[in-house]
Amino acid sequence: MHSQTRNVSALSTSILIHTVVLVVLWVLRIDLLPAIPDVVVETFFNEEQTQEKFVKELEEQTEISETQNVNAGGVVSTTIGGAGTVQVAQTQIDTSESLKEPDVEVNITDVTLPGQEFLGEDLGVGEVNGEVGAVVEGYGAALSRITQELVRLMRERKVMAVWLFDESESMKDDQKEIATEFHKVYEELGIQQDQDEQIKKKGEVLTTSILGFGDRINVLTKTPTGDVKKIQQAIHRIGIDRTGNENMCKSIAAVLDQFTPLARKQKRQLVVIVVSDESPTDHVQIEQAIQRVKKAAAPIYILGREAIFGYPYARIRWKDPVYGLNHWVRIDRGPETAFPECLQYDGMHARWDAFSSGFGPYAHVRLAKHSGGIFFMLPGEEEQLDGAGANEARRFAALAMKEYEPLLLARRDYAQQVSSRPFRVAISNIIARLNPNDYPLIPSHDPKLNIQQHHYSIEAAEFRRQAVEAGQRAFRAMGLLSEAIAILDKNESLRAGENSQRWRANFDLIRSQCYAYRVRLFQFLLVLDKHAVEFPPPKQPKSNRWHFNRSRKMITPDDGQYKRVQVQLKLKAKRESFLAEMKDQQNRATQLFELVLAEHPGTPWARRARWELDHGYGMAIREGFHDPRYRDVGKRIKVPKF
Repeated sequence: MHSQTRNVSALSTSILIHTVVLVVLWVLRIDLLPAIPDVVVETFFNEEQTQEKFVKELEEQTEISETQNVNAGGVVSTTIGGAGTVQVAQTQIDTSESLKEPDVEVNITDVTLPGQEFLGEDLGVGEVNGEVGAVVEGYGAALSRITQELVRLMRERKVMAVWLFDESESMKDDQKEIATEFHKVYEELGIQQDQDEQIKKKGEVLTTSILGFGDRINVLTKTPTGDVKKIQQAIHRIGIDRTGNENMCKSIAAVLDQFTPLARKQKRQLVVIVVSDESPTDHVQIEQAIQRVKKAAAPIYILGREAIFGYPYARIRWKDPVYGLNHWVRIDRGPETAFPECLQYDGMHARWDAFSSGFGPYAHVRLAKHSGGIFFMLPGEEEQLDGAGANEARRFAALAMKEYEPLLLARRDYAQQVSSRPFRVAISNIIARLNPNDYPLIPSHDPKLNIQQHHYSIEAAEFRRQAVEAGQRAFRAMGLLSEAIAILDKNESLRAGENSQRWRANFDLIRSQCYAYRVRLFQFLLVLDKHAVEFPPPKQPKSNRWHFNRSRKMITPDDGQYKRVQVQLKLKAKRESFLAEMKDQQNRATQLFELVLAEHPGTPWARRARWELDHGYGMAIREGFHDPRYRDVGKRIKVPKF
């Protein structure tokens, strides 16, 4: 009993010291990162001009089209920023062979775009830039639109379509659905061919090859064919790649090497259609892939998923066949921008949410756009996708999102543009400083930002050991958040000079999160201290773990807890002053979240702010049961890599 009392006292001292020191940090903010001048930088590139583009929402189609309705890709152009420095990873970018030669694109404004009918009838591949995104209701609608694109290309010459299917286990249902719907492509083409004299003269206008890709590429049709049954059988034979790699860029290069000579020999237009639910593993090679497809004049059409909002990862729930236990497998699903523009941190550890961005993954969309193809964004309802936001209606109003479109520059040009603007530099530096993930496109990461939230022991001694470590990390994280707040508040004057609504939204959300997360960590320390001192037994006999969760209920230190603070640290502040400071911090966080809602309605930034407000700033502890059979992961249970 004496030993347990000594342990409680030691733990209380450690945690309570941290708790009270943070009160000082709230008043005296420490700016340890490089100072950013409080000036607005005006350059020739301040105005980002984007030409009009066509973005369509496609309704789900289950019937074969019997009329000709041909649409061309939209036109999009972007500006390129100036030079400078910013905390973004550039090593792999600068060594890219494809970036050694300049890629010049003419940016013309005030032009009159030709009508849709003219584009559909007279323009072939390479004459227009591709679409940033077409929202579709399912594979049926996507296949129908692809058929229209193929008809447009067939006006010039016959087509060879190469389908590249992601071999991830998570894609098996998608492959089955496409195989079932595939006959509609050829049936619609047959109808169009009967109605179009120009196409009718060409004979077998479309041949198809089916390939799978993962770590490597697998050819499933010996030669391109027009036999629908052979095509469907090939899709059903697609295997499962166990490596977890989706090397799309390398696979496209291999397709071009193999099929470009054959397409030229047969005087066919080569088209590549990629089906994947993840961002490519080899995304750093996206510029090489773009150069290759431009040289081959081969448009790339991609059927993919919506990117996670400002974050590279999502999690798929997988049930093992041994015990039927749920496991959460991380997949690559973003971000929607060249580099992440949101916090990678949720106030306790690396993010675990699945909030949608409203756009496709950067690598997918950029490749489709610059090849003259289209990125088809499939429905967001995914039964196995897990995390906050996973089961929401994953669509934002097109009009509301118009001002928030990602800048689809090459990563090197994007980094130069960010570096030329101190406002964006400050935001990017904070994202890097508060990054708990080892992600290659963010130059630094801090694993100590990952604070244990779940699976605390019900044994007193082990719980206290875990609590000391968690308390130290929480205290440190609060200090980093204080630094971030000081920098953001210092650069608030630059917000008015920022011409990008997207970057203003990034600033607004990140600042509100920093305030909120600091309040929540303080609440976590209070709950941790209270539980360590009282350490009540679990109410349920089966319970074998303690878990911390977000709560709308805020706790305040009672007289006993506050007296421990005063005695151990000789504080003179009265309890009322201490509580008033806590309340001020909470009100400031709420005020900033409400600003996000008012300034950016109908956007992912507002959705995230609403979620943060709804879940409150408090923390609570609950008991739970952890199945001991999870110890067999890696032994009897082999968790796949998607």
